[in-house]
Amino acid sequence: MAGIQRVVLDPNICHGKACIKGTRIPVSLILDELAAGHSFDQIIDQYPSLVREDIVAAIEYASLLTKERIEILP
Repeated sequence: MAGIQRVVLDPNICHGKACIKGTRIPVSLILDELAAGHSFDQIIDQYPSLVREDIVAAIEYASLLTKERIEILP
């Protein structure tokens, strides 16, 4: 998951939402485009500052957020 380094969280960019590094494109926007059935190429055509690795990084980031963790409290 080395691509995850392409995702940044900066309170001064997009109100601290996860974005692709060097852009103001939120990870959530990329995921919305994928959920709508758009291909990587269609997304890149619509947002030319993105590359395939950025879209993969957005998916990796979302995957990390969905990992369930169970903790047993004392």
